[in-house]
Amino acid sequence: MLLSFTTLQAQSESGKASFYSMKSSGRKTASGERLHHDSLTCAHRTYPFGTQLKVTNPANGKSVIVRVTDRGPYVKGRIIDLSVKAAKELGIIAQGIAPVVVELWDTTIIPFKPADVSHLPEFDLGTNDGPDAKPIWQILSEQNKKRNKR
Repeated sequence: MLLSFTTLQAQSESGKASFYSMKSSGRKTASGERLHHDSLTCAHRTYPFGTQLKVTNPANGKSVIVRVTDRGPYVKGRIIDLSVKAAKELGIIAQGIAPVVVELWDTTIIPFKPADVSHLPEFDLGTNDGPDAKPIWQILSEQNKKRNKR
């Protein structure tokens, strides 16, 4: 069974995560950005650069949102390389390599019209004194003009 690229990207994937060493801080990533150990970034083989991913540690339930800035990991069985800060957030520093679940983090808000709203409310901007009544600001403006002519 063949799945399209977009179908694969919409699913979550489970596997092992590792993290960059502190020595890697400052080197250029595949996207051209410099890696910093305090950033919430990652390396993934297929997601486009800039994509936000939610990485969850199923052992403790902790999650972190990271941005794809690099390619990899190229070690068999690993699905993601994390920055040191992301690994700390997930609680995997002591382990070095840990099982995680990676999901696409979609922050797009799609506006919608609820089905129960069938029309927009109407506003009555008239006065209570009838259709020929003038708003108070017009009355005061006319009085000022009369006063200034004297």
